[in-house]
Amino acid sequence: MPSYRAPVDDTLFLLNDVLQYQRFSGLKGFADVTPDVIAQILAEAGKLCEEVLAPLNQSGDANGCRRDADGAVRTPAGFREAFAAYAGGGWIGLPVPEEYGGQGLPFTLSTPMSEYASAANMAFAMYPGLTQGALAALLTHGSDEQKRLYAPKMAEGRWTGTMNLTEPQCGTDLGLLTTKAVPRADGGYSITGQKIFISAGEHDLAENIIHLVLARIEGAPAGVKGISLFIVPKVLVNADGSLGQRNGVSCGSIEEKMGIHGNATCVMNYDGAQGFLIGEPNRGLNAMFVMMNEARLGVAIQGLAQSEVAYQNALAYAKERLQGRALTGPKDPDKKADPILVHPDVRRMLMEIKAFNEAARGLTLAAALDSDVVHRSPDAAARQAAEDRLGLMTPVLKGVLTDLGFDNAVKAQQVFGGHGYIREWGMEQFVRDARIAMIYEGANGIQALDLVGRKLPRDGGRAIMAFFKDAGELLQSHGDKEAMKPFVAPTQAALGDLQKASMWLMQNAMAKPDNAGAASYDYMHLLGRVALALMWVKIAAAAIEKKAREPEQAARMDAKLVTARFYMERMLPETGLRLARIVTGADTMMSLPADMF
Repeated sequence: MPSYRAPVDDTLFLLNDVLQYQRFSGLKGFADVTPDVIAQILAEAGKLCEEVLAPLNQSGDANGCRRDADGAVRTPAGFREAFAAYAGGGWIGLPVPEEYGGQGLPFTLSTPMSEYASAANMAFAMYPGLTQGALAALLTHGSDEQKRLYAPKMAEGRWTGTMNLTEPQCGTDLGLLTTKAVPRADGGYSITGQKIFISAGEHDLAENIIHLVLARIEGAPAGVKGISLFIVPKVLVNADGSLGQRNGVSCGSIEEKMGIHGNATCVMNYDGAQGFLIGEPNRGLNAMFVMMNEARLGVAIQGLAQSEVAYQNALAYAKERLQGRALTGPKDPDKKADPILVHPDVRRMLMEIKAFNEAARGLTLAAALDSDVVHRSPDAAARQAAEDRLGLMTPVLKGVLTDLGFDNAVKAQQVFGGHGYIREWGMEQFVRDARIAMIYEGANGIQALDLVGRKLPRDGGRAIMAFFKDAGELLQSHGDKEAMKPFVAPTQAALGDLQKASMWLMQNAMAKPDNAGAASYDYMHLLGRVALALMWVKIAAAAIEKKAREPEQAARMDAKLVTARFYMERMLPETGLRLARIVTGADTMMSLPADMF
């Protein structure tokens, strides 16, 4: 049976030493969260995930969710008790304002919990994760009455939330959706239509489910400009907050899918269900994008999480499995063979995963800090800069972390050899679960198009120019330090590749849009590799300082410096490959006639 241990110490190092979390103590909710408090919070988060969620991961996958004849859905054994423990610990409402039943703590502190929970049990973690996303949209765009009525019980975990976008005929192209909303005499709407692929659409974990549903009001403009967002509760809510009658929404079936079997992915039928408009008519996508952006960061974290748990199990196996002898001679002559960790190719796979995990974790925490600045800082310039970074990096984090997270799950499975293909070891589940993260919340090719087609040119390229400026200043600040040269010089070269690629797009994409489309995926990964490198520069600098300040941490910090050098030497050179692909343009890619494929 696979195991999991939350990487609390690494998270604390990133928050305290690398990102210097205490710099934000002036923001609302940060002042009382001292390093000791953070350590206590993360320790409790890790304990819950290790002891309660992880033991249910394999059984939840094997048994899955069950739909009864009446449409009710039963989650796997143990999930209800686990959800009660999760909600009872206040984890759903951790970043929610106190006036709506939450703890008012920084969003940054909920990010490690998202990682730990997703690593321990990704299917389970989606239930509270989607609830937090729905809460974010509701608190941003809902009326005071809607927030009063729904938010406290969602923060408490008594009610959960979903997002309903996809329909059989429309996924990415939401302009094709046909779910309709007909005004009612009472000021509400009757919602009719079918939604598919709805994660946590029906279950037995909470007494009510608050669906956020995209629909088109009768007479609304065609396309995405005519989409509105509605609250459609599973059970209607009375004015005093008590539950009323069952609404006209039901689960038609549970999707049979490759992974995340413990999460109920439902076909949802809306048959004149009562819905309540959030925000303005025909402005639904603006409201839903709050949830979608939170969800995209959450999905990026899922990619990291599956990479981390797969790595932990592969590493343990590599230390114990005896096969062959080291190329330089026996390392354990008293045994018939050496552990496979002595073999360079096994180390290659494990080092590639490790080098990704530590820097990717830093990027998710940095993004969470930016989110807190956007929502909590009184400084307009700081908010704008953080919002620009988030806008630029969200598609990169979603696309790159999930692509590499899946690749790493496969590498970890490979470490096990034939045992990795056998279900009892758990590695094939990590591969299956990781695969969906590359697809939902906008397939990764769409993330790349969003990056190149929207995020790069937005506001005259302000975000990417700020990225280059910040990167240059970081590298310059460490450029004259001998100990930092192995990290600064390769990153500077990779940054040059990114700048060349950006310039090529500026010169070749406007006149020929296919050039942007052909380059977008490689550009996303090029930017992602550079972002990971810049994070490793920060980690290396912090490790050197910590080693000097706390000699007892020398071995641990040396391990980080070796891992950083591995990234620079063995993984970062990929930026040259990506650049070479980008500048070939779209001609060859687009020239083959359809009937010749």
